[in-house]
Amino acid sequence: MTQDTVRPSAPVAPIAPAADWSLVLPLKPLALAKSRLAPYAGPHRAELALSFALDTVTAALATPGVARVLVVTRDATAGARLAALGAVVVADEPGGGLNRALAHGASAARALAPRAPLAALSADLPALRPAELARVLGAVPPDGRAFLPDSPGLGTTLLASTPGRPLSPAFGDGSRARHAAGGAFELRLADVESVRRDVDTGTDLGEAATLGLGPYTSTLFDRMSRSRAVPEPLPERS
Repeated sequence: MTQDTVRPSAPVAPIAPAADWSLVLPLKPLALAKSRLAPYAGPHRAELALSFALDTVTAALATPGVARVLVVTRDATAGARLAALGAVVVADEPGGGLNRALAHGASAARALAPRAPLAALSADLPALRPAELARVLGAVPPDGRAFLPDSPGLGTTLLASTPGRPLSPAFGDGSRARHAAGGAFELRLADVESVRRDVDTGTDLGEAATLGLGPYTSTLFDRMSRSRAVPEPLPERS
């Protein structure tokens, strides 16, 4: 995949992170998650998907300005592990795909904190850094919707809306174009690659490793490497 070049847009650096954010993360049942990683992860695929979510939630909860993290999932194992970290687990996922799950999670978040800004965040950001996520959230315009494109430049890793504005998620293949067409402001920020590098393939995982994996994914990544579970060499972690 060719990485998209993102040029800064104004405002690039916020004065301070906006406070009291609610973040909503979707997570498929682990048995179904990250199917494209099967050739690389083998029997560790479900465990890898959980590790991604654990690292993403850990970093999100440590982000300045984030008050709560909700995870929409009907996987009991994942839900218990994520709740132990401090996430609010929304277990009554309605079915119907990713965007319905996110809309459901957004409703739950608004019920908990009606006046808080809200963002949907990918659950597969194993290199996520709190300072970079805080910078992204702080760059969201004060009135409206905004999104951050993924590293390849075709998808979306974060979609935000301010209080009183609908989230209107349109994730999936080509979501960058759909979110832009729907009127959301595109955040073009430098040096926030950990928020843009979601992981669907072995190549993606290698790129995340160069950024520095979180502790859960790093431990599993090292174990997989030692057991030669990964059929192709991936870039070394910095």
